[in-house]
Amino acid sequence: MRVGDITAAIEQFAPLTIQEGWDNSGLAIGSPQDEVHGVLVGFDCTKELIDEAVATGCDMVVTHHPLIFHGIKKLTPGDPVSDTVIAAVCAGVAVYAAHTTADKVIAGVSGAMARRLGLRDIAILEDEGGFGLGAVGTLPEPMSGEEAAVYVKEKFGLTVLRCSKPVDRIEKVAMCGGSGSSEIEAASAAGAQLYISADISYHHFFTPEGFMLMDIGHFESEVEIVDVLCKVISEKFPTFAVRKSGNLGRSNPVRYF
Repeated sequence: MRVGDITAAIEQFAPLTIQEGWDNSGLAIGSPQDEVHGVLVGFDCTKELIDEAVATGCDMVVTHHPLIFHGIKKLTPGDPVSDTVIAAVCAGVAVYAAHTTADKVIAGVSGAMARRLGLRDIAILEDEGGFGLGAVGTLPEPMSGEEAAVYVKEKFGLTVLRCSKPVDRIEKVAMCGGSGSSEIEAASAAGAQLYISADISYHHFFTPEGFMLMDIGHFESEVEIVDVLCKVISEKFPTFAVRKSGNLGRSNPVRYF
């Protein structure tokens, strides 16, 4: 198996051509011709993930968030990105990310959120011809804003969430994994009474009548993509070694007290 075989399977699911212009999805370290014996799938590419890959005999890591977002001018020990790049290169570990590519397919991040909530008639929120950010669908049964808060916490395994003033009735729900403030207007225009995302700023919580926001956390909204990517690779190569990070549950950099 070669790195290029793995990347081709992922890109059949989430093509590089659909990524946002500011993004850096794709192969960041390694060559498509490099031989690979095992793949470790995680959420963020950290030195700890590279160390785990080496310890488990994996010579490729696949993550959602890219290791490198912007140009690197120097590698400085002690800097998290530098330490990870150095560790990967020294160990011969290829590094690949499916970021906004996986955000913009309905089987990806936002679609996974919608399916977790058991929504019906799931569709892309901002459809760009079969691809696009966000998802929208209908709840199995209408519920109040307070009931929706309890339901969302249960379905996502949350101890806490941030929300605007609860509305009386919710039927249609829109969502976008990660930093989704830019899709608030699209959610409202789609007729959703509830929009779920993360990294929502204070002022956005002043919502119009009949519209409610929930911020469930960046990691919490997107982490299911790890299972999705594992499935994409393992279904394409059923006898190949594909492993989910054993430290995934502890990898969220945000702590709640």
